[in-house]
Amino acid sequence: MVRTTATIFIFLIFIIVLDAFAPLPSASNHSAQFNLDRGDERKFEIAEDMFWKDGEPFRIIGGDLHYFRVHPEYWEDRLLRAKALGLNTIQTYIPWNLHEPRQGHLVFDGTADIISFLKLCKKLNLLVMLRAGPYICGEWDLGGFPAWLLAEEPPIRLRSSDPAFLDLVEKWWGILLPKVSPLLYSNGGPIIMVQVENEFGSYGDDKSYLHYLVKLARKHLGDDIILYTTDGGTRETLTKGTIPGDAVFSAVDFSTGEDPWPIFKLQKEFNAPGKSPPLSTEFYTGWLTHWGESIASTDATFTARYLEKILSKNGSAVLYMAHGGTNYGFYSGANTGENESDYKPDLTSYDYDAPIRESGDVDNTKYKALRRVIAKYSTEPLPSIPSDNEKIAYGRIKLDRISFLFDMIGMKDFVDVVESENPISMETIGQMFGFVLYSSDYTPKGNGNVLSIAKVHDRAQVFISCSEPSGKWPTYVGVITRWSNRPIDLPYLKCESKNKLFILVENMGRLNYGPYIFDRKGILSSVYLDARPLYKWKMLPVSFQFLSEAQKFNPIILNATTEIHKGSARKKLKDKKLNLEPAFYAGHFNIDKARDTYLSFRGWSKGIAFVNEVNVGRFWPSAGPQCNLYVPAPILRQGDNTLVILELESPNPDLIVSSVDHPDFTCGPTSSKLLKSRQHRLLTL
Repeated sequence: MVRTTATIFIFLIFIIVLDAFAPLPSASNHSAQFNLDRGDERKFEIAEDMFWKDGEPFRIIGGDLHYFRVHPEYWEDRLLRAKALGLNTIQTYIPWNLHEPRQGHLVFDGTADIISFLKLCKKLNLLVMLRAGPYICGEWDLGGFPAWLLAEEPPIRLRSSDPAFLDLVEKWWGILLPKVSPLLYSNGGPIIMVQVENEFGSYGDDKSYLHYLVKLARKHLGDDIILYTTDGGTRETLTKGTIPGDAVFSAVDFSTGEDPWPIFKLQKEFNAPGKSPPLSTEFYTGWLTHWGESIASTDATFTARYLEKILSKNGSAVLYMAHGGTNYGFYSGANTGENESDYKPDLTSYDYDAPIRESGDVDNTKYKALRRVIAKYSTEPLPSIPSDNEKIAYGRIKLDRISFLFDMIGMKDFVDVVESENPISMETIGQMFGFVLYSSDYTPKGNGNVLSIAKVHDRAQVFISCSEPSGKWPTYVGVITRWSNRPIDLPYLKCESKNKLFILVENMGRLNYGPYIFDRKGILSSVYLDARPLYKWKMLPVSFQFLSEAQKFNPIILNATTEIHKGSARKKLKDKKLNLEPAFYAGHFNIDKARDTYLSFRGWSKGIAFVNEVNVGRFWPSAGPQCNLYVPAPILRQGDNTLVILELESPNPDLIVSSVDHPDFTCGPTSSKLLKSRQHRLLTL
């Protein structure tokens, strides 16, 4: 016992002497000291221009993967593919409009079950960077703001310190942030950082607004969580969009292909000393695509090379996107070019040319190239690469024309009709997505009339008929669009009394970025007939279910589905020649097992599709480039399945939709020429 005590005493003297001659602490010594001081305390922090996780230096190798763009039954599948890519962190936006589609009506289940998604990240040992908004951009309708904000009177100023706007933000974050607070890293959850706003420096410089958001976040989340902003890597955007001091970490994003390190050097000027670990929160693996453009793509080797430029010098990066997913329903956003009329709506697909493709496929060059780079700098061996999920081509689906849109809306309860002296916006009448049918009476001239609308958002199809009941369908006249706003001629229609004008306006997605983000939909000006305003309007909402409320089926779609079984409907419509009037088409397809598939709309014009009453998005092959809509297996069921289409113009002459096993982004100009030719033939019949 005496010998043991003496041995211990000599050992302690030896340790003290060594310590006296030891060098100053390195990063590893620093981390060891953290562990001695804090024991088992969970903590994620910034010090010495590095991230520290539980006292150990940590590099963020992350990727954006948005829960709301993936079917919930595939969340784990996609997260495992991200993990096999080598990611240790998932970044996701939270779109306010998904969770509060109507003011005061909150949704946190199904696709909107953010808490389950975060817990799944925790289960899979993935950290989370949470982009809480309230503005997110993200090629998402209105940048994540709920559209009912646009109905507030007087109009509120979005993304500003307008008290009316801040009051609504405070109510929203007062609901959201307490829900996610238990999942902060210090509380045992996966959330290591929370983003405030998004790229604000590209929009404005209202510092009072930013400070308000920080104060509100601290109120609900405490002082330990790292709050961060993201701005483009220029002095101007960082000056406008960041908050000086160490209360908020200033991160950057920049184009793939730019030298990252001069930008990281600039980033340090906007963070407190020692508080600027180099981080690109949006390292672009691909890019977005609008309707009418060629599909965006970036070279895999090029992308991997620039990721390595960041990681090779101990920088951190978040891949935007790691997995893009799908803009289901009506939630895809839009951008503008030179002005508000230069309108560019986004595709239904948000594939983004990301390493994990829209369907989850990872057997591709980009995934492998990025994984090879990440593997060099990962602290642990990477999991094996999962196999791609099976996809099945179920073949041709024969459709029947069930009803014309004007018949189906005649089945609606007309208590929804709003009357006004002048046309009013979609949001003002309580309609947030879909369509609004505007109607008014006018006195025709013998040589016809000229119709013009100064401001329509986004696409108006014009029809005329006699005011008195005649049993005839309205006659298609033409289209007026936001991006090509030209007057159209109304032909003379002989009626016993006045003529009736119908204008079906489609909301094709609200702007999510730029100075024109206050993007109301519908007819936003007077309607002129022969240069004179037309008064006394009726407006009928033609809506379809919200993405987050898919279980509440829309009566129009249910009626269309029911009509499939009615032979009388088939007999009634089979002899009526094709025209350009919007109509519903429906059919069944029977399957032995439910697997991922794609629906090919080649030969169709423009519309929306519902599979088993779920809105799987817009199709527009005549504009392209997207030909096919992705349908994940969880939407399908063994046995009988139903497809319902609202075709806005002219259908495929064969009334066929094909279920295929691959994506297709080769539609466009050729299809458009064929469509115009077919429309010309129809109009001359």
